Amino acid sequence: MNQSILFPDLQTWDAVKNVIVFPAQQSGALIECVVSKSYLENMVGSAIETEQQAIQVFQKLSFDLEEQAEELIEEEEFNLQGQIELG
Repeated sequence: MNQSILFPDLQTWDAVKNVIVFPAQQSGALIECVVSKSYLENMVGSAIETEQQAIQVFQKLSFDLEEQAEELIEEEEFNLQGQIELG
């Protein structure tokens, strides 16, 4: 794991887009990362019904999700909004 990319333990639910938003920091720059509800559901193999469930699933899978986000950051795979997008 790249030590220059840090993931603070912060995540929020965006009900409009059905995504969890979580930050990454690289060389002092803040990078917004997002993971879709459907991607989380595919990872756990079951439906996510509530915001609280989505946050719990994210926390359970945070190591794997952060690893995926780290790879995308290193490859500079930003979307048009400048975010790293999983799923």
